[in-house]
Amino acid sequence: MNKRVVLISSGQPSLNPRLIKEADALQDAGYNVIVIYQFWNMWATVFDEKLFLEKKWTAIRVGGSPIIGRFIYHLTRIVFKFSKILNNLGITYFDDFAITRSSFLLTRAAKKNTADLYIAHNLGALPAAFKASRKNRSKFGFDAEDFHRLETNVEEHSSTFLLKKQIEDKYIPFSDYLTTSSPQISALYQGLYPTIAPFTILNVCSEVTVNKTIAKRPVKIFWFSQTIGPNRGLEVLFDALSMISSSDYEIHLLGNPNPMFLSNLNENVKPIIYSPIASTEIITFASRFDIGIAGEPAFSFNNDNALSNKIFSYLSAGLAIIASDTTAQADFINMYPNVGTLYSKNSIQDLYGVISNYIYDVDKLEGTKLASFNLSQTHLNWETEREKFISIVNKTLGI
Repeated sequence: MNKRVVLISSGQPSLNPRLIKEADALQDAGYNVIVIYQFWNMWATVFDEKLFLEKKWTAIRVGGSPIIGRFIYHLTRIVFKFSKILNNLGITYFDDFAITRSSFLLTRAAKKNTADLYIAHNLGALPAAFKASRKNRSKFGFDAEDFHRLETNVEEHSSTFLLKKQIEDKYIPFSDYLTTSSPQISALYQGLYPTIAPFTILNVCSEVTVNKTIAKRPVKIFWFSQTIGPNRGLEVLFDALSMISSSDYEIHLLGNPNPMFLSNLNENVKPIIYSPIASTEIITFASRFDIGIAGEPAFSFNNDNALSNKIFSYLSAGLAIIASDTTAQADFINMYPNVGTLYSKNSIQDLYGVISNYIYDVDKLEGTKLASFNLSQTHLNWETEREKFISIVNKTLGI
C-alpha cells in the first residue's frame, strides 16, 4: 500500500497514548505514517526520544523547544500570546494562531508532507489538518478525545469557550470523519453537527501479559495522571482513606507532584509517589496493585462525559475499579458491574464505604480483579477497537 496518513498533534506523542496506538495501527495496516507535533514539556521529550527508536513511523517536531530551537520556540510563544489577546478583544481573524502555540508551523509542515489523509488529534491540530487536506486535495479526520469547547470549567460566554467554538464550527463540518472517546461525547458532537455521525473509539489498551497479584491486606490502591494536582478527586480520596486504619492499605500515586497541592491534602494519609513513566509501561506497573481509583469530580462538562485512560488501564492491569459517578463512568460501571463499584462524587463517606468493602472482603476484591482482567482480554482491548479504527480510515479512503 502506498497510501500516506499524517497525524497532527499540538502536544507530544508520549503525552497522547491514543495517537501512538493509531499511528502503530495504521503503520501495521500498511500505511506510510508521519506524526507532526510540537513541544509540550521536557519529561515527555525524554520519553519521546526512547519511543521513536521503537517505531516504524516518522515523527516531525515543529516550533522548537526551550533547549533546541529556542528562537523559534520563543517567537511562537509571542505570536500565540498576541493572538490570544486579539481574540479576547473580539478580533477573531487570528483565531487559528490563538488555539495553539505552533499553529502556523504545524500547518506548514502538514502541507509540505503530502498525504491521502490528515488526522487532527486535538483542537490545536484541527486548522492544520483541514488546510493541508485542502491544499493537497485529500481527506481529513478529527479525533475528539474530549468535548473541547467545555473541556475546562468555563462559562459559555467566556473567551476560552468562544475561541474553541469558533475553531470547531469552522472546521469540524468539513471533516470526512469524526471519532470520539466515549458514547457521551459522540452524542454531544452529533447534536452540534447533525450531518456528521461520530464513531466512538474507546481508550482501551493493547493486550499485555501481566503478573497479577493476589489481593491481601494491606490492600494496594493505585491512581495515576500526568500531574498529581487538583480537579482529579484526590482531596476526597485522601479524606476517605484517613478514616481507615493505615495498616490495612497503601496508597500509590504516579505522576508529576504539585508540592503545594500535596501539602494541603489530609496529612494523616501517607502516599507513595512515583515519577512519570512511559505510557506503554503503565499497565505492567499497575498490575502490582489491587484497586484503581477513577475519581473524576466532574469539574467540567467534559470531565463528566469523558472516559479516561485510567479505567481501561486498570482493566488491562487486572485491578478492581472504584469510580466516581460521572455520567460516562456511571454508564460504564452499570454496563460492566462486575469490574468495580461507583461512589457518589465528592462524597467522602460514600468513598470510604466502597474502599472499606473491598479492604475487608478480599475474596470479593479478588473476584472483581479477575473479572476486570478477563473483560480486557475478551472484549475491551485495542485489538478490538483497532479494527474499527482501521475500517473507518479504509472507508474514508475508498479502500
